[in-house]
Amino acid sequence: MASASSKSAYWRGFKDGAPFLLVVGPFGVLFGVVATEAGLNITETMAFSIMVIAGAAQFTAIQLMQDEAPTLIVLATALAVNLRMAMYSAALTPHLGSAPLWQRACIAYFTVDQSYAVSAAQFEKTPDWTLSQKIAYFFGAVTPVCPMWYVVTWIGAYAGTAIPPEFALDFAIPITFLAIIAPLLRTLPHVLACATSVILALSFAWVPYNLGLLIAALGAMMVGAQAELMLSRRVKP
Repeated sequence: MASASSKSAYWRGFKDGAPFLLVVGPFGVLFGVVATEAGLNITETMAFSIMVIAGAAQFTAIQLMQDEAPTLIVLATALAVNLRMAMYSAALTPHLGSAPLWQRACIAYFTVDQSYAVSAAQFEKTPDWTLSQKIAYFFGAVTPVCPMWYVVTWIGAYAGTAIPPEFALDFAIPITFLAIIAPLLRTLPHVLACATSVILALSFAWVPYNLGLLIAALGAMMVGAQAELMLSRRVKP
């Protein structure tokens, strides 16, 4: 019975993750094209996608490398863009933290925006699910997304500059993040953090090497954390 429940959870995760293919496809192709245009060969481009598996950080790093930014700046900025992964991990730990080490390692590797978004929402709706069901759901959500990321990256790298600019594949980047972030803005701290990041990112867009992103990320986290503290104090008698 438990096996049947886990199988059902897996396919529910697969179904919830599948719609992201509409944006993962163009996003991955675009990265492959951009990476090869920046001077990486197909092997280097694929290694980048497989090892990092974080589109926003990959695009940021490629842009900074093209701008000939210092290596330390490239690494620091890419890490800052990926700071959200630490928050994703913290949010998923109460649900998946008791899994065996090898499963946690796989979950950590496959924790991306899409797998986190659908898993966090599903786990809130089904708090009675067992650990095996939650793990099955998570990997179900990952199955259509991550393998396709590798495939479309290769397609983009292979095609290179053959893809016409009028295809405008870069539309996938903002749409992906809007689709992920918008449903999660359900509390005042979330909204304040989001608004702060937008304002600071625009205000500091002039800072060299995209360091305005670091300022925006730090400012948003500080505002969000302070808002959480203020709300928690109000709730206490």
